Amino acid sequence: MQTMARTVAAAAVMIGMAAAPAAAACGNGGDFGAWLQAFKQEAVAVGVSPQVVESALQGVSYDKSVISKDRGQKVFSQTFLEFAGRMVSSNRMQSGAAQMKKQKALFDRIERDFGVPAPVIVAVWGLETDFGANTGDMSTLRSLATLAYDCRRPQMFREELVDALRIVERGDLSASEMRGAWAGELGQTQFLATNYLRYGIDYDGDGRSNLIRSVPDVLGSTANYLAKLGWRPGQPWLREVSIPTDMPWEQADLSIKHSTADWQAAGVRAADGKALPNLPASLFLPMGRNGPAFLSFHNFDVYLQWNESLVYATTAAYFATRLSGAGPVGKGNGKVDALSAAELKTLQQGLAARGVNPGPIDGKLGRQTRTATRTMQMQLGLPADGWPDHALLAALR
Repeated sequence: MQTMARTVAAAAVMIGMAAAPAAAACGNGGDFGAWLQAFKQEAVAVGVSPQVVESALQGVSYDKSVISKDRGQKVFSQTFLEFAGRMVSSNRMQSGAAQMKKQKALFDRIERDFGVPAPVIVAVWGLETDFGANTGDMSTLRSLATLAYDCRRPQMFREELVDALRIVERGDLSASEMRGAWAGELGQTQFLATNYLRYGIDYDGDGRSNLIRSVPDVLGSTANYLAKLGWRPGQPWLREVSIPTDMPWEQADLSIKHSTADWQAAGVRAADGKALPNLPASLFLPMGRNGPAFLSFHNFDVYLQWNESLVYATTAAYFATRLSGAGPVGKGNGKVDALSAAELKTLQQGLAARGVNPGPIDGKLGRQTRTATRTMQMQLGLPADGWPDHALLAALR
């Protein structure tokens, strides 16, 4: 479920694939076998060994179940409290604390090397695969080939498929070992192939990066990834806060940062009563002005680079705060007025009709829809907290 950080090699893949029209076209109802043969030629053209290409892709077929899963990602329709309430369970909390104790020496070494603390890595590890227990058992190459052939995101997954072949060529994993989640993620913290190549490291000293079997490689690579995305050692990521019932809501945006002193002057207070760090921060309202409230810092921006799903990234960051000793999140100042997926799709259509781009009209609440919502709320004189509610929907209708 990670954001795609692209390598120079991936750029070369894009150039090479643009020059190969036979496979450049996607084809949900076409000839997958012919597409695969053309793709093999593309992979060789951008430098992958012909022997690796032929052996790794031998017998790879189209998988309709992958497309069904791609179209049915319901996590993006859940609110933060719904998703976090399910994912940050007492069992995961206990297991995470046990892993931090069990692997203390390893986590101490990782924090010295990369500056990323144990709770942050453990939260990712637990949320992605329950600490390695559920890495997935689908053929990675088959999943990636299916998604590369599909018409929704073919270019992205052609790049991923080429880089999966490069992982085999580099000797990190064999083609048969490459089994994982339906979208091609690999290993205990679910790296896509581009990120595996770029950030995967050999942290146990055996000469290869094995993110499926080697716990040191998994945890070291995860820290390396976050560090390369800009993690700042010793700094916070999220702090739960209480907020007044009335304030300039248009300032509550992840793109806007003020000093914590300025936020306190506006009535924002740490939920636990402790001092807030003297750092720039955004007021982040994942469910609008009536729901939970956080101050988010630079390191939370790293989370959003790691995963572009706002609800998923927020849940991972919240899980890490809990493992660091924070209490359960509060419910906020009142009842949150949430739209159904169908209503949100109608709202997105209304925003688009008024010339405010909400992104894809898909009934999913991403950052672009929230930005468009805030813009329209400001135009209509509604509280501009970026949370789509029935008042905005009624005004658009």
